[in-house]
Amino acid sequence: MLERMKDFDENYKDIKERMSDAALKAGRKPSDIRLLAAVKTVPAEVINYAVSQGLDLIGDNRVQEMEQKRPLLINEPEHHFIGHLQTNKVKNIVGKVDMIESVDSLRLAAEISRQSAAAGTVSDVLLEVNIGREQSKSGFYAEMLDEAVAEIAQMGHIRVRGLMTIPPICDGKEKNCAYFEQMQKVFIDISGKTMDNVNMDYLSMGMSDDFEQAIAFGSNIVRIGTALFGARNYNK
Repeated sequence: MLERMKDFDENYKDIKERMSDAALKAGRKPSDIRLLAAVKTVPAEVINYAVSQGLDLIGDNRVQEMEQKRPLLINEPEHHFIGHLQTNKVKNIVGKVDMIESVDSLRLAAEISRQSAAAGTVSDVLLEVNIGREQSKSGFYAEMLDEAVAEIAQMGHIRVRGLMTIPPICDGKEKNCAYFEQMQKVFIDISGKTMDNVNMDYLSMGMSDDFEQAIAFGSNIVRIGTALFGARNYNK
């Protein structure tokens, strides 16, 4: 455990510096870009240590794991859900996370709104975009977004705060950049439209291997796990 904390210290400093450099190179303010720590399989003790060192945003992929670790967190930071969410699990996280980043269908959005109404709250969400049109992934195709955003905006207890994507695994930075550029254009297009319950504040894209390229194309939330905490231990 101590070794993981030491690794975090070194990685956190390096990643923050790389984020800052990428922002400045893109003509952006480093303070405008947030580091989300993807904490899948990361023990609560390590998360607590990371928070004590300044980490202020974490993201969970699995509802059950989140429920197990959440009571163990001290001074819990801002908490997003970033994994695939089944409709029957929505009730377990509504009101317990600050944002759901992975809304990939109208059906899921409707259930989030319904459960949020029952809990007396409004849930902030990002819509997941399947920018590579991959059959193996969920999410809205780019050409579906206008209609989807308009429909979700009419749901009373859900608020669209932006977009999220996981582009296809690419064999070169140029291909990654092409997907990020497409996402930036889609984000800018929707941001230019005025709709109630829609504030396009966040473009969440970029992970351990490509966050610098994502920052170059407007990402203001980068989701980093392995590069921050080391390789995942699925036995934990």
